[in-house]
Amino acid sequence: MRVGVPKEVKTHEYRVGLTPGAVREYIAAGHAVLVETRAGAGIGVDDETYRRAGAVVVDTAAEVFAQADMVVKVKEPQPSEWVQLREGQILFTYLHLAPDPDQTKGLLASGCTAIAYETVTDAKGGLPLLAPMSEVAGRLSIEAAGAALKRSAGGRGLLLGGVPGVQPARVAVIGGGVVGTHAARMAVGLGSEVTVLDRSLPRLRELDEQFAGRIRTRFSTLEALEQEVFAADVVIGAVLVPGASAPKLVTREMLQHMRRGSVIVDVAIDQGGCFETSHATTHADPTYEVDGVVHYCVANMPGAVPLTSSHALNNATLPFGLELANKGVTAAIENRHLRDGLNIHCGRLTYKAVADSLGLTFTPAEEVIAA
Repeated sequence: MRVGVPKEVKTHEYRVGLTPGAVREYIAAGHAVLVETRAGAGIGVDDETYRRAGAVVVDTAAEVFAQADMVVKVKEPQPSEWVQLREGQILFTYLHLAPDPDQTKGLLASGCTAIAYETVTDAKGGLPLLAPMSEVAGRLSIEAAGAALKRSAGGRGLLLGGVPGVQPARVAVIGGGVVGTHAARMAVGLGSEVTVLDRSLPRLRELDEQFAGRIRTRFSTLEALEQEVFAADVVIGAVLVPGASAPKLVTREMLQHMRRGSVIVDVAIDQGGCFETSHATTHADPTYEVDGVVHYCVANMPGAVPLTSSHALNNATLPFGLELANKGVTAAIENRHLRDGLNIHCGRLTYKAVADSLGLTFTPAEEVIAA
């Protein structure tokens, strides 16, 4: 199979779909790899390194899309990219379709097969291709919050960990999954006072044991959520409903009761965000203020540390990508975890949570593939 890697075009996105090490694995498995020139520049890898790994370096993204049987990316295709996709071609990348009707319709019209990293599953019911970026984003969320809390950035002028004799910042983490756990770990490490809210008692028990009393855990009722958000200096939105739009848990009205200069970091922004006042921002202009509350809503947070992120992502995606390259769409028939990742196939929407979020027709993957 011919596997193509275009350079990412989203604003300040420096990651790359395949590292040179991953390219070598595809070549060793008997596949051809086309890489757009400078695709690896964001992680400090030049074209010659890709050539030594066995890739063919081409001048334009158009050549990649025209020649590749499978396109491997990081971020969701932009309008200039989805119009180049075609029937019979496999797209393997993050999609986050639920809050993005334009992209969804563009992919449906292309006739391609689109498999989303964020909905591929594993034997334990986890999301193995989302997890590494969730780990990165969770840790970065606290770094971002610390920067936004500075007075020069519009924040309260508060140090996350305080100093002896001065109270540290209070951090409320909404959601105890991968993002929330890593955010809590970073915040605790810096000396913040941390509370994690979740609606799963088993998960709260796990977190209580994992952190050995260094964080507070609360079952996420409306009352508990309001109490923690109103008292917090930093609120991390770490809620995930796989494939679906994130629920709006913090309303505009609630902002009126938050501390002036407090900070919201909405890590769920890829799925539409879990704060009513969230809208996607970029690394070029990451924050804005609503009712005195600083919002950080960068939609590709791990893109800020592309070297770490690209290698972490490739470690996770490589086995699935090789299976797709070896077997084509058949891999999604034989491997139920890849089938869970199938969002679009031959003009049909095959992921129910996305269809429900956008009010579009859902067709089960098994029916579409069998046809």
